[in-house]
Amino acid sequence: MKRIFQTAALLALGLTSLASASEKPNILFFLVDDMGWQETSVAFGPERTALNDVYETPNMKRLASEGMLFTNAYACAICSPTRVSLMTGQNAARHKVTSWTLRKNVAPRENTKVLLPPKWNLNGLQPPGSNVEATIEAKTLPAYLQDLGYKTIHVGKAHFGAKDTPGANPSNLGFNVNIAGAHMGGPGSYHGDKDFSAVWRGGGAIWSVPGLEKYQGQKINLTEALTLETIAELKKTVKEDKKPFYLYMSHYAVHAPWEADRRFIDHFKKKGLKGQQAVLASMLKSMDKSLGDLMDTLEELGVAEDTIIVFMSDNGSPKNCKRNLPLRGHKISGYEGGSRVPMIVHYPGITKKTTRTDAPIIIEDIFPTFLEWAGMKEIPQNDGLSFDEILNDPATDRSQRPLFWHYPNSYDQPAFSSVRLGDLKLLYWHATQKLELFNLKDDLSEENDLAAKQPEDVKRLAKLLSDHLRSTKALMATVKKTGKPVPLPDEVL
Repeated sequence: MKRIFQTAALLALGLTSLASASEKPNILFFLVDDMGWQETSVAFGPERTALNDVYETPNMKRLASEGMLFTNAYACAICSPTRVSLMTGQNAARHKVTSWTLRKNVAPRENTKVLLPPKWNLNGLQPPGSNVEATIEAKTLPAYLQDLGYKTIHVGKAHFGAKDTPGANPSNLGFNVNIAGAHMGGPGSYHGDKDFSAVWRGGGAIWSVPGLEKYQGQKINLTEALTLETIAELKKTVKEDKKPFYLYMSHYAVHAPWEADRRFIDHFKKKGLKGQQAVLASMLKSMDKSLGDLMDTLEELGVAEDTIIVFMSDNGSPKNCKRNLPLRGHKISGYEGGSRVPMIVHYPGITKKTTRTDAPIIIEDIFPTFLEWAGMKEIPQNDGLSFDEILNDPATDRSQRPLFWHYPNSYDQPAFSSVRLGDLKLLYWHATQKLELFNLKDDLSEENDLAAKQPEDVKRLAKLLSDHLRSTKALMATVKKTGKPVPLPDEVL
């Protein structure tokens, strides 16, 4: 789909714009960390919930009023896999970065009572030719966008590759500019007067956010500091570079540690919120203000109509938070609360105001979509499917396109693989080798297991999931009792 620019109107006003001159839109991908499906005043579910009235995200509402809500958008259930899928267009079963990364050659501690974890790519994503063990090497989304004439800007959380590997630095993965991105999946602190570090609490320098030294010692929130740096870079880019930009605004918020944004915490306490929920509300408000500040900046620079904005979260809300009902489960879980995420797309001149779509999409779909928007003629092979056509037709039928998840690890939550096809979702639990079947249209909360009642659907989806795992050469854990790999879903029927 080609972008519709208001060229005649611009010429009539004697104005020109970066994107209209090149016919390549700017792309702002605003990714939030650990934000649940309902942790917003925008209702993504069929009905408003209590959380929609607790949290305040007016700029998300503003963006939604101008664009399209994706009510069936998914990421992986945990952070590093989502981010590698974004960068490569590969499903987690294929790229094999299936849990979170941090230290080189060191995996997170797992529950090994029943299963021994596979040798997954614990060092994460690396640029081609790195020759680092236990990694995937790939040319990335921003690297391809560079080839298409884009300036690529990374801000905030990276978490692509382990510490002391090339992939720990976003500049090695296709970004012209890297602001505060490194190996870690969370900040040491959100407070400038704690130097954005965990050293003050004995957490070690490995969590310290780099590149923001000028804010250290100040009573400023990390989210605000990142936003100020982003605005400065945007102004420079639009004024000096004269080329389209890809801005990956990847906030550390609202990932732990739970530290209040001092600008907003008293407001939520006065509303009656207490403890961690009040802190989370202030962090969400802080993130939302950043979104609004960036939208305002695009308008001030005269490029708002030339910039596509995509808002998304990298996985569901952690178990420390209030449940995102009606969804079951939480971050890392195989249930919907682990992977269903809020998503909004505003494509000026294309998306109609205040529209919604139920068409399912998943994180690897970002890769081909952004490259299509950037004008790439032949998209590199990937596991995604562009959702561009959905922007023109919210009723686009994707009921026959399967979505897959694969988590063969046992960090915090049980290992699982799953597939969604249409309204049906099949979950396979590796340790117990149990299959569960849910109809998400009738049972969004995944309370009614239909496996015994619909054996033919179980068999059909088990084969579909197993074929995917075979074709991607997915890694499976080892059953301690037998010393053999966990069997595939169609092998236990």
